[in-house]
This record gives sequence, structure tokens and C-alpha cells, in this order.
Amino acid sequence: MEQDVILLADHISFHYFDDNERPIPVLKDLSLTVNRGEFVAVLGHNGSGKSTLAKHFNAILLPETGNCIVDGINTREENRLYDIRQRVGMVFQNPDNQIVATIVEEDVAFALENMGVAPAEIRKRVDDALKSVGMYEFREHAPHQLSGGQKQRVAIAGVIAMRPDCIVLDEPTAMLDPRGRWEVMRTIRQLNREFGITVVLITHYMDEAAQCDRVVVMDDGKILFNAAPKEVFSHVKALHAVGLDVPQAAQLADELIELGYSLPPDVISEEECADALAALLDGAGIHPQYQA
Repeated sequence: MEQDVILLADHISFHYFDDNERPIPVLKDLSLTVNRGEFVAVLGHNGSGKSTLAKHFNAILLPETGNCIVDGINTREENRLYDIRQRVGMVFQNPDNQIVATIVEEDVAFALENMGVAPAEIRKRVDDALKSVGMYEFREHAPHQLSGGQKQRVAIAGVIAMRPDCIVLDEPTAMLDPRGRWEVMRTIRQLNREFGITVVLITHYMDEAAQCDRVVVMDDGKILFNAAPKEVFSHVKALHAVGLDVPQAAQLADELIELGYSLPPDVISEEECADALAALLDGAGIHPQYQA
């Protein structure tokens, strides 16, 4: 069955200029599709082009060559900018840069008021959005009183109140502690699984990428890998070569395979690693006894 493509990068290229006005290529004839309802992670070291690609999906940047298509709309169509940003919402690394009001519910309502949405509809959307990210009970709080993870969930609520089909998140957990990271990732997964929102997650955390449907690895403005997490993270040495880690379970499995032990090459979670080690020990007739 033909896939419903919501984001399409079609041979796009883009460059910035350095301090001496010399062009620095960032995206190089890159092509990528994201299907409606997918949860896609984009990985890459600093300077690989992943954040630049994210900004193309929201028409913050336009390609110099090639085309970026959002739900059938070419981002070069200036008169369709509003339509594009209705379909694709952006969440950035620092939530403080997206929060503009002094009360949580007013911040979530801000974009809707600028769009001219009717007050009754704004009230409903704000309440629904805050409930969907688990922040409804904080609706009358001041954002500066919230934790980093809570602020980021408010920023996400502000985006989903606009009812986008897709959310692009540019390293949304980079500034958060482990608890905040967990809160935000739980929220993102819920938006994807329960509400069918397409998610593109730019991240440098391998455990976050391992939870996605598909992982895209970028290097030097091009796509190095584009496959399911198990496939991508089986290329341990290739990922290390471009400055990326792999989930710890995948690293351990790879090292044991190098030593000659028979383990599956596509282990990426702690549970899979534990099961594989148990099977290995069982096959060797070793049955450890644990005492409380």
C-alpha cells in the first residue's frame, strides 16, 4: 500500500557563510521522506546538518537547490507559509526561548490568539493541549516556577494547541536532567501513539533514538543510515567513526561478538541484552544461582 508522505526533502542543498563570507555547505543534495504517523529520530554530530534539516521542514530555512514539500505544499510558496506552519510545529532546545507569557495557560493560548481563533475554541484547545502533556494542573502557574522538563512540556503544549499534523523537535531534552528527559519523551511518545501526530526528533541521545520507528543518521550534510533502530545500531563501528555512540546494550553485545560469543547482532535494549546473555549462559550449561 502506498505510504502517505507528509514531509519530503527532494535533493535539497543549503550553505551558511563563515566570518569571511565563504560558503560552508551544510546540506548536500539530501533526500528524505517522512510518512504520516511515523516517529523518526535524526542523529548526527555537531555540524552534521540535522538542525538545518529540521528548520527546512518548518520553512524557517528554504533550500538553495531542490525542494522541501510539507503535506503537498512546496516551502518556496511564500503565500502558503501560514498553512505550512499550521501543519508542522517546531519545538526547540531551550524552552525559555519559546515561553512568552507569565502564566502557563496564557502562553499556550498566545499563538491561537494571534491566529484569531475564537475565545471558546482557544479555551478548549488550551485545556486539551495541557491535559495531553500532563500539565493541566499547572495552568495557572508562572512558567519560571516550573522545572526544565515542565517548561518543555508547556512549550510542546503551545505547539499542539495549534493542532499540527507533525511536530519537529530540535534536541528538546538537551538541557534537561534525567527526570525531565523522561517526562518529555513520555509525552512525545504519547502524542505519536495516541494522537497519531507525526514526530521528527532531532537528538544526540541514543536511548531516545532507540524508541523511534526509524533512525536517520546524518554526516557531513548527507544521510549515512536510514533504517529501523535495530538495523542502524548494529553498525557500531561505522557510528563510532562519525563520532556517535550506540545504546550501551548494543555496545556490550558488539564487544562480546568481537570476542567470539554468539549473540544477536541487533540487540539495542537492556531487556534484549539480558535475555541474550541468559540464553548464552543457558546454552553453555551455566545456571547462576542468586541469593537475596
